[in-house]
Amino acid sequence: MHVTGLHCPDCHTSLTGTFNLCKFCRLSEEQQLFVEVFITSRGNIKEVERVLGISYPTVRSRLDGIIEALGCSVPGPKDKEDEVLDPAARREVLAALDRGEISAEEAIRRLRGQSLVSEG
Repeated sequence: MHVTGLHCPDCHTSLTGTFNLCKFCRLSEEQQLFVEVFITSRGNIKEVERVLGISYPTVRSRLDGIIEALGCSVPGPKDKEDEVLDPAARREVLAALDRGEISAEEAIRRLRGQSLVSEG
């Protein structure tokens, strides 16, 4: 959907054209409220549960729905590959990141692309 008009109720000025909505504007009112609570709770799921009066699984489900509505993929449960990746290699990537030798993006790329067979 595209917005084709904007109107100011105070000065009665109108503007017409084709305007794209931001990703967050496309969320339902309920989803926007959830995002507001989530952000003001600093991502603390227990606080979101308390404020909205919903359970942990409901918080996770709504968060997954928002992630999908924003056009991103929802992370699934840990793949079996993740469980068998070489911990020493993972630590080395994180150490290189900590030393400033690689960027965060490079660390993510290496961690995601790491093979199941350890080098050496």
